[in-house]
Amino acid sequence: MTNSNISLGKSVDFSFFRASFQRFLPNHQAVSLAFILVVSFVLIYSLSDLLMPVFTSIVLAYLLEGIVGKAEKFKTPRLVAVYLVFSIFMTCLGFLLFFLIPIVSEQAVELVQNIPDMLNSAQHEIMRLPKIYPKLISESKISQMMSAIQNQVLSYGQQALSLSAASVVGIVSAMIYLFLVPMMVFFFLKDKQLLLSWLLQFLPEGQHLAVRVWQEVDMQIANYVRGKFAEVFVLWLVSFATYTALDLNYSMLLSVLMGLSVIIPYIGATLVTFPVLIVAYVQWGLGGDDFMYVLIAYSIIQALDAVLLIPVLFSEAVNLHPVAIIIAILFFGGLWGFWGVFLAIPLATVVKAVLTAWPRIDDNGRVGEKPL
Repeated sequence: MTNSNISLGKSVDFSFFRASFQRFLPNHQAVSLAFILVVSFVLIYSLSDLLMPVFTSIVLAYLLEGIVGKAEKFKTPRLVAVYLVFSIFMTCLGFLLFFLIPIVSEQAVELVQNIPDMLNSAQHEIMRLPKIYPKLISESKISQMMSAIQNQVLSYGQQALSLSAASVVGIVSAMIYLFLVPMMVFFFLKDKQLLLSWLLQFLPEGQHLAVRVWQEVDMQIANYVRGKFAEVFVLWLVSFATYTALDLNYSMLLSVLMGLSVIIPYIGATLVTFPVLIVAYVQWGLGGDDFMYVLIAYSIIQALDAVLLIPVLFSEAVNLHPVAIIIAILFFGGLWGFWGVFLAIPLATVVKAVLTAWPRIDDNGRVGEKPL
């Protein structure tokens, strides 16, 4: 009796695991797709440091491919469209390297040098708190706290200015990027079909599931990446024009931070608020009308970005729950740093696309696929 119960228990457990395995991998296409995804993730994760210029080039080529495709719709030959779009890309890269980055770097150095004055101004205002609330805050604690904050902020500022760009390794890496990335972007655009044909020959035939997943991923990532670049550019341009009109110090640096803040949803907009308001406070103080103008302008820009710009640019992009976005940012940012943060949402759409297109077993044991 005991032996039969044990045998029955083993049979039940085996059937359960077999049913779970078949539910997750119901056919050979699901098995092949799971294998491709696992191998791709392992290769990208293990080779990310070595092949980061390649991954960067793929992202940029993917971004520019949308512009090439639009030019082809107007009967422009692909090679002509590629040369035209690549010329625009190189012009923008030159503007970035020889105009934008020098100005931002100069303003960043100036801002770091003025941090002690900013902290002293803030300390002067904070030191009024013990007189207003003598029972809650003592002057000695305020002095200790401000001294610790000042030392920490100065340390961070010096570290930021002496970032690895000054090292030999940083300079060599930058030169490699500046030479290899544009060259690979050009060939990725020019020989797109040739490279895709070469890659597809290594995949098994009849991979309809992989094709369905790729179509969903291609649509979502294309919409997101191109829309995000457009959002960064528009927000930078509007912020720079606004801050310049208001005569706010470090207008180029702050507008660049405003543009880059949209790369990290929710978190970026919160973080960029502090430098904008601190610079405005140090420049004019809380009592001036100019400070209120900056505060109002900043609020309007953020509101227009959320209410107008995002719905227009991302109308066809995937809708992810805020919790899913934050988890994706933490996970992929922890794996690949800046690029992991930037590509967190596209990578999350890959996961969603796979789950959406994955074949399912219904109650009758038949394998079905959810239509995209």
